[in-house]
Amino acid sequence: MLLRFPTSVSEAQECLADGAVPIGGATLVWAAWQRDGFPVRAFSLRELPRANVIGPTDLGAAVVLHRIDERVPEAMHRAAASIGTGAVRRTATVGGNIVGSSLRCLLPAALVLGARATVLESDGVHETDLAEVVAKRPLLLGLHWTAPLVSAHRKQPGAEGGGPPLVVAAAVHADDRGGFLLRVAVRDGYDVLADSTLCDADADADAGTSASAGAERALRALRGTALSHLPATAWETVAHQVTGLLGRLADPR
Repeated sequence: MLLRFPTSVSEAQECLADGAVPIGGATLVWAAWQRDGFPVRAFSLRELPRANVIGPTDLGAAVVLHRIDERVPEAMHRAAASIGTGAVRRTATVGGNIVGSSLRCLLPAALVLGARATVLESDGVHETDLAEVVAKRPLLLGLHWTAPLVSAHRKQPGAEGGGPPLVVAAAVHADDRGGFLLRVAVRDGYDVLADSTLCDADADADAGTSASAGAERALRALRGTALSHLPATAWETVAHQVTGLLGRLADPR
């Protein structure tokens, strides 16, 4: 197998044109290649600067998961830290997780951040949404978003031998009219559902109550969205996340 490491977008485009296979961290394809045979040509974005960015509003596709830290919003940082073992996180990449994995553990966090994707195709670099990335599996160069005011991520403990554990991510952004936009994304099994609602910070929230008035209003609104089909157990986690997040928005200490 001829493995190339392009250092520019134009070189990566040449690799695609030559029929080379992008490998990411190879954690998802190595076993299949050992069984079915290795490709003649492959390439990695490991040396491409554009695919290695880490920051408050950007994350490159070639970034390995263990490098994702407090430079990115909390939801993304916690999502990355919850994936696999330390050995997996030292090799698996952002692009491999979102495009190549059936679990897509980073996807809920990316959705609540309102992330857009930069992808490389045969005719050049394009920006697209995450739905198209999941459906078409293009070569992902990176994600970018607007920094949230607050964000959170929770992954429930997985049952031994059971399906994928429940994941709930949430984030609040300032909207164009001076209010707040709450986004929530849930991975239930292999399905990821996401939606949003306008919300308000409840400055009178009482830590001794189960939910603040602002959170209750937001949760009522979310029950009228695509999230309405979630089971009761998932809604309990959603309610906990939304209540905590809006409480932090009202009192950021």
